[in-house]
Amino acid sequence: MHYLLAGVGALAIAVLLWRAFNAERVGVPPERRSPAAPDDDPDFLRKLGEQQRKKKREDEQ
Repeated sequence: MHYLLAGVGALAIAVLLWRAFNAERVGVPPERRSPAAPDDDPDFLRKLGEQQRKKKREDEQ
């Protein structure tokens, strides 16, 4: 019985810690972090894709 109570208590603590530190908070906008590397930056990847398509079109002509 003690193991069951300890398990439930550990699970409750884990859920509380997860909600406190990792869960998305309702009504609070997410923090905007700058990408760590260029390949993580969606704007960089979009521009790179546009450049590749432009170069491919120029090579075909």
